[in-house]
Amino acid sequence: MTPDDERLLRRAIELAASARANGNPPFGSLLADPDGNVLVEERNTSVTDADITAHPELKLARWAARELDPAAAAATTMYTSCEPCGMCTGAIERSGLGRVMFALSTEQLTTLKPPAAPTDVPMKGPALFDEARAPVAGYYH
Repeated sequence: MTPDDERLLRRAIELAASARANGNPPFGSLLADPDGNVLVEERNTSVTDADITAHPELKLARWAARELDPAAAAATTMYTSCEPCGMCTGAIERSGLGRVMFALSTEQLTTLKPPAAPTDVPMKGPALFDEARAPVAGYYH
């Protein structure tokens, strides 16, 4: 880890503290270019925005996909206070960001939280293959 990595991770942690001070879950993230210049910062706003998807990593991935060309996105690093969740990881992968540096791992974060209640949502499928494939067929070629 470089001194810039440490500086930018510390800024992500400051953003997490700011999110918490504003009544939101304590998560913060930023995007930096290859020279360590901050392009954009975000905080979790899931409570104040009443939006369960208002994670800073997701907001930054959406910003990058909208505002950066693929080469610029690939050269960008996301610095985040905690390891991204599955939803955010999917968005990060699709946005084409070059790398992610995080402070707390999911495993470490779990030790700081009360045990989560089981939330298994039943999912059934696949079904109606011929109908469901019609709008998808040929899209990815």
